[in-house]
Amino acid sequence: MCVKAILESYETLGFVNKIDEHHFPSRESINQILIFLKELLFPGFFNEKISTVKDIPDITEQRVSFIIDRLVEEVYKCLAWEKKETPYDKDSINEQCYKIVYALIQEVPLLRSKLKKDAISISSGDPAANNITEVVLAYPGFQAILVYRIAHFLYNHKIPLIPRLMSEIVHGDTGIDIHPGAKIGESFCIDHGTGVVIGETTVIGDNVKLYQGVTLGAFSVPKNNSNIKRHPTIKDGVTIYAGSTILGGETIIGANSVIGGNVWLTDSIEKNTKVYLSDHYRRVEKKVIKVNND
Repeated sequence: MCVKAILESYETLGFVNKIDEHHFPSRESINQILIFLKELLFPGFFNEKISTVKDIPDITEQRVSFIIDRLVEEVYKCLAWEKKETPYDKDSINEQCYKIVYALIQEVPLLRSKLKKDAISISSGDPAANNITEVVLAYPGFQAILVYRIAHFLYNHKIPLIPRLMSEIVHGDTGIDIHPGAKIGESFCIDHGTGVVIGETTVIGDNVKLYQGVTLGAFSVPKNNSNIKRHPTIKDGVTIYAGSTILGGETIIGANSVIGGNVWLTDSIEKNTKVYLSDHYRRVEKKVIKVNND
C-alpha cells in the first residue's frame, strides 16, 4: 500500500530522473569530474597518490581522457534535457558537447595562471597564511574561487545545470556561495569566507578582498526581471569587511574603497571612500587618502 502511494506520487508530481527518458546529470558524477579537474589544475594537491615527475605526462593524459569522456556525457544530458520539448539532432548536440569540453581543457593553462594570482592574493593578504601551498591545500576561500572559475567557463558556454551543481557542491563544502554567472577579476581574495554570497549579475574588479559574511546581493524583484543586472559592481582594489551587505544592480563601489564591517549599503560610493559604522547606529563616509608614488 505504501509503495503504491509512493509510485502514484511519482506519476502525479514528477521529479523523477529516468534513464530511459531525457535525464539530467548526476551530482555524484559532477563531483568526480570536479576532483579530476582540481588534480589537473594542481597535480598532487587533491589526490592521495602523489606522482613522480616522470609519471606526470601519462597521468595528465589519463585525467584529460577521463574528464573529456565523463564531462561530454554529462553536458550531453544537460543539452538534451533542455531541448526535450523540441526535436533536436543528437549528432549536432554531441559535436557541440565535445567542442565545449575541449575548449575547457584548452583553458586549463589560463585557469592555472588566474588561480595562482588568486592564491598569491590570499596569501599576501592574510598574515596567518604561511605560503601559497597552504592556501591551495587548506583555504576554503581558494576552493570556492577555484570551482567558480571552472563553473563560470561552462556558464558562459550556456551549459544548464552543471555550473550550478558545481557551485552548490563547493558551497556545501565551504559555506561560500558564488553564482557561476558572476564576473570576477584577477587576484581575488576571500578571507575566512563562511557566509559569503555573490549573486549572479555581480561584477567584481581586480585585487578585491572580501571577508566572511559579505553579501553582494539583489533586492527582491519579479521573476520576469531576472535578465536585468540585479547585483552590485565592485571596482578594483576594494576591501569589504565581515558582515557587510551591498545590494542592487545600480550600486557601484568605487575603486580602492573600504567598506567596514556590518554596513548595509544600497547606493553607490565614489572611489577612495571609506564607509563604516560609528556609535553602532549611523554610517559615516570619508575619503581615504591614497598616495601614488609612481
